[in-house]
Amino acid sequence: MPSYITSITAAQRLDSRGNPTVQVTLTTDKGTFRGLVPSGASTGIHEALELRDTESAAYGGKGVQQAVLSVKSTIAPALIAKRFSVETQQKEIDAFLCELDGTKGKKRLGANAILGVSMACARAGAAAAGIPLYEFLRQEAGAPKAPYVLPVPFFNVLNGGVHSGNTMAFQEIMLAPVGATSMAEAIQMGAETYQHLKKVITKKFGASATSIGDEGGFAPPISQPHEALDLLVEAVAAAGYTGRIKFAMDPASSEFFHDGIYDLGIKDKVSPKLTPPELSDLYRELIAKYPIVLLEDPFAEDDWETWSKFMAKGREVDDGVERMPEIVGDDLTVTNVERVREAKEKEACNGLLLKINQIGTITEAIAAANLAFSYGWGVFVSHRSGETTDDFIADLTVGLRTGHLKTGAPARGERVVKYNRLMDIEDEIRASGEEMKFAGKEFRTTHGKMADPKMPFNVYGY
Repeated sequence: MPSYITSITAAQRLDSRGNPTVQVTLTTDKGTFRGLVPSGASTGIHEALELRDTESAAYGGKGVQQAVLSVKSTIAPALIAKRFSVETQQKEIDAFLCELDGTKGKKRLGANAILGVSMACARAGAAAAGIPLYEFLRQEAGAPKAPYVLPVPFFNVLNGGVHSGNTMAFQEIMLAPVGATSMAEAIQMGAETYQHLKKVITKKFGASATSIGDEGGFAPPISQPHEALDLLVEAVAAAGYTGRIKFAMDPASSEFFHDGIYDLGIKDKVSPKLTPPELSDLYRELIAKYPIVLLEDPFAEDDWETWSKFMAKGREVDDGVERMPEIVGDDLTVTNVERVREAKEKEACNGLLLKINQIGTITEAIAAANLAFSYGWGVFVSHRSGETTDDFIADLTVGLRTGHLKTGAPARGERVVKYNRLMDIEDEIRASGEEMKFAGKEFRTTHGKMADPKMPFNVYGY
């Protein structure tokens, strides 16, 4: 018997910054299922619309009652009337939600309203099929099953940019325990290094410097990226993981790009203003000096020329070895197949950051991932700075075999819940007897070769 939606409601709840977000509750004959939607601080201008109550004084204009009303008054009656089977019709459900909105960018109903429904439907579909959420998402994506792939967790342990109150323009400096052999070991390595980093910061700057930013990373009084990376080198050595833990950076450069110049002094008014070639040279210097395996959003979201030139230069080889880390587009690609295609045409990056709330439905996010995989790119699943205690992206990462994700420091409940879920998934797969591996150093390529993807649907340009 098909499992149909019998009720859908929504409510305003809080995210990790204390701002309102949308919670959707959906009921079928198999139970009640929820989706709790995250929110970003450094958002790309090409992202789908997050509907906020900007004309209301409540929560400083950040309320989401309009989005809640979208679910209750528009989405719920229309979707229930369609009698979709949640077990077999996730694609049709998501396509219908896009059609119901009727705009490119989900400007009428709000991507936050639509995403909450899409997430809850996926959970209901998994329950109706009697399978874990990660297996349901794997089937939706058409991803290989054997073996299941547990991702390398990239821990954002130093916060800057709009995620903290220090003066560092670069937004995230991350640890990547690629030398681990299991999810549990990777999380142990990250957590132990995080604690050693706290000691290093305390010794250098005092205990008051160990305050944390939005994603649980420390925000010491530093302004330059090399200062951050030097702190990591010392902490990794103290933890005994030199060579087994690599680094990653997300400068979130759109935040400090103005009039063709990258202003690293946007917060301290002292650091230099760099031209695109000068910033490119800075990255190359850092890559040469530190074990950096991933660089996200090194340039602004529409600075296509600089992205392409940087990639072209990075493809030059030295003694037959390419020196380029994974170059990931976030604001550049916004989990949108149109932007992904453009990035491929311009050879601007070789990795996609996957944020489900950038696009607004699970099917569209999967479509963007599959397109990136078809190009031979990596796919890097990500949380948002305004996170929730929903652990959906842990299952998504395993289901899509992306090989790596970031969901903050090993601190704060909204971050840790994803890491705990990943360890639970590892235990569940091991107990089931299914084949499984940890991505490790192969985090960019674990998905495996796949045929040209068939886009699940193409609505309003997506």
